[in-house]
Amino acid sequence: MTALDDTNVAILLAPEGTEEVEFTEPRQAVEDAGANADAVGPETGDAQTVESDLNSAGTHEVEKAVSDVSADDYDALLVPGGTVGADKLRADEETVSFVREFFEADKPVGAICHGPWTLVEADVVEGRTLTSYPSLRTDIRNAGGEWVDEEVVTDGRLVTSRKPDDLDAYCEQIVEVFGDGGE
Repeated sequence: MTALDDTNVAILLAPEGTEEVEFTEPRQAVEDAGANADAVGPETGDAQTVESDLNSAGTHEVEKAVSDVSADDYDALLVPGGTVGADKLRADEETVSFVREFFEADKPVGAICHGPWTLVEADVVEGRTLTSYPSLRTDIRNAGGEWVDEEVVTDGRLVTSRKPDDLDAYCEQIVEVFGDGGE
């Protein structure tokens, strides 16, 4: 038995603009640990990911629309970054509500790079310590969170990380926290 057997993870995927490696590497990490991971987004169908320079990277299928699922269907949530993708996700009310449900149910959440924008929009960062891409620090502070410049930060069941260079530490931490529920 591996760390995440029988664990269902939702990973958000915008129609376009999600950072490729921030989607693929955490997904691979939780799947390698035994989890089932569904790409969930504002709409089903193909999604175009990008490299950090915003050039097209890959195409991935959004398997389930947020309007068709709830946090009750999953044990944990991953929120990748990508400036454009994260902006699209935080502007979608159903996606924001979906994210908020995980916090209300006290389920583990991982967010990297610009992913915490969606957490700010969901009004779930107040009183929490987290990290992100540095340009989000003011947004996080204005939402009542404490922003720190660290590779990976765990605050209860929330794991955050800054950027693709931190993916090894982030992936290791999400598997650990998702496996024990952040206890």
